Amino acid sequence: MYSSRPTAVRTLRLRVKDKHAAWLCGLVREVNTVFNYCNELSVKVFERERRFLSGFDFWPFLKGATRGECPLHLPVQAVQEIAEEYARRRRQHRKIRLAWRKSGGARRSLGWIPFKVRTIHYRGGQVYFAGRWLSLWDSYGLGNFELRAGNFSEDSRGRWYLNVCVPRASTMADESHKPSIGSVLDRSVPSVGIDLGLKSFAAFSDDRPPIDAKRFYRDLEPALARAQRARQPKRCRAIQAKSVLDAGWSAFRTMLQYKCAHAGVWFAEVDEAFSTQTCSVCNSRAGPKGRKDLGIRGWQCPVCGAIHDRDVNAAHNILAAGHRRLAEGIRVP
Repeated sequence: MYSSRPTAVRTLRLRVKDKHAAWLCGLVREVNTVFNYCNELSVKVFERERRFLSGFDFWPFLKGATRGECPLHLPVQAVQEIAEEYARRRRQHRKIRLAWRKSGGARRSLGWIPFKVRTIHYRGGQVYFAGRWLSLWDSYGLGNFELRAGNFSEDSRGRWYLNVCVPRASTMADESHKPSIGSVLDRSVPSVGIDLGLKSFAAFSDDRPPIDAKRFYRDLEPALARAQRARQPKRCRAIQAKSVLDAGWSAFRTMLQYKCAHAGVWFAEVDEAFSTQTCSVCNSRAGPKGRKDLGIRGWQCPVCGAIHDRDVNAAHNILAAGHRRLAEGIRVP
């Protein structure tokens, strides 16, 4: 019997206590061994038979890896997941051979240990994996969730994290929880257009102030230079781990989309072409154009005389485009 209520998947990230780092690094060497074996085997099969192995095709070659005189300490499900992940990555990058995973040296690969559903178990602030209980800082209360697939991952500072998917009830596919399209179009339900940029990270079509684009990495460049001159590699890694290199538009859109879905509100991405050049009052394309006008932050429409802020005007046009998309989606009986 299937539940009529749709579910969404959420990924929880929890810090594993540092006392387990050495043991996890030992498992990473086994993960890298399996991954590199799949890499080499895939190349040999392709050279001989001109075909690529799928994740399922690897399994006959990996049987017995967790048994025998020198068995791997990884669970058998983790070995299967490594092979399947390798096959997915090779298809994604469309390459005959992927880069080798390195367990040591200056170019050491960051730790990654995948697991499948029902491979880990939670009890009393610890998770059981590969025959050992691992302590972690449980800020979510994992005992209230059904643990699914995920992985253990290492960051550039040598800290380990548990990344696990958990199901949750969602309104994502339930349109009845969202306000009616008519109430959005007649402005009885408030809506907002958002323009993403470099000068301002986000500008809004309502009265709220824009979000400034924070350039954390540039602020940390002097400290990074001092650490490099002093030959302090640990300090360099710490600074680089805390830095944000770019604006992160893609991550912002992704988070905004699933938060809107969970809250039961409408979310739509629209084509922002000419949103800066078009006057949001009279719809005439009389605004700043091309690279030569990138420095113009404010302008006055020569047709209607309206005065615009560059980013706020674009946000108004994006909101209008979103309303048009909702209106076009209304089905007339």
